[in-house]
Amino acid sequence: MARVVLTRFTSRTLLSGYGAKLIRTRGTDRCYRTALRRTATALTTGGAAFLLGLPTLSCLGYEAYHRVQSSAVVHALEKEEVLEQADYLYSCAETEKLYQLLLQYKDSDEAEFLWRLARASRDLSLLPDMKAEKKKQLVFEAFEYVKRALEKDDTCFAAHKWYAVCLSDVGDYEGVKVKIGNSTIIRDHLETAIKLNPKDATSLHILGYWCFAFAELPWYQRKVAALIFASPPTSTYDEALEFFLKAEEVDPNFYSKNLLMLGKTYMAMKDQQKALLWLTKAKEYPARTLEDKEVHKEAVDLLKGLE
Repeated sequence: MARVVLTRFTSRTLLSGYGAKLIRTRGTDRCYRTALRRTATALTTGGAAFLLGLPTLSCLGYEAYHRVQSSAVVHALEKEEVLEQADYLYSCAETEKLYQLLLQYKDSDEAEFLWRLARASRDLSLLPDMKAEKKKQLVFEAFEYVKRALEKDDTCFAAHKWYAVCLSDVGDYEGVKVKIGNSTIIRDHLETAIKLNPKDATSLHILGYWCFAFAELPWYQRKVAALIFASPPTSTYDEALEFFLKAEEVDPNFYSKNLLMLGKTYMAMKDQQKALLWLTKAKEYPARTLEDKEVHKEAVDLLKGLE
């Protein structure tokens, strides 16, 4: 899943929240072979990735072989046909068309429509040049849709995953204390998503980011967390590594950011040989999106420091 928990925490671009385009379907989105990938980015504060921000999950899309007709009529389509159309639009990174399609089902009782609409709203908020007020509106709108999705079906792993992501996004507008306070809720939903679908590489990646961010949390942010929790959330690089490796096992080479994070995690663990291996893979990953290019640049810079 990505712009892995409260003030967007990846070392450059997640979650954002967003979105970029990838090359294979993954995760929740993997249930529908036409869907696209995503993952996380995070905000770096004081030079350290602060977990208070989940991925900006950029839209990572596939190469499209057909163009989507702007005049597509969906009103008469059955549920599965609409979902298929939605997943196709998502795979083509047709964010605005997807949003307009799913907006027709905003009053639906179907979780499958609602979590997709939440994701589309969020993706729309991440588009370049989106005005601040409209972006905020879309972020909160996305959270409301995914809350309803969970209310309708709490066994839907995608609803849990996107609830975690959207809760993190909302935290960007509610202050550091709220973001930290929500961090355990975010982790709980990611863990639930993974239990419901252990083969979702995106959920594994985002949870890995969560762990990485808390593992490197600066002392002053730990103090803030200590004011909120009797036992503040903690994690380790070993734990982050476990999730990143699992994501790679589930869907090899699925996302350039996962390769980069494996390299950075090994660096933090002082394992230079494995850091070189994964950072080299990140550097050599085909740069099909802006995010891939940013990953490439960061990998090159990190590799220079290891020479």
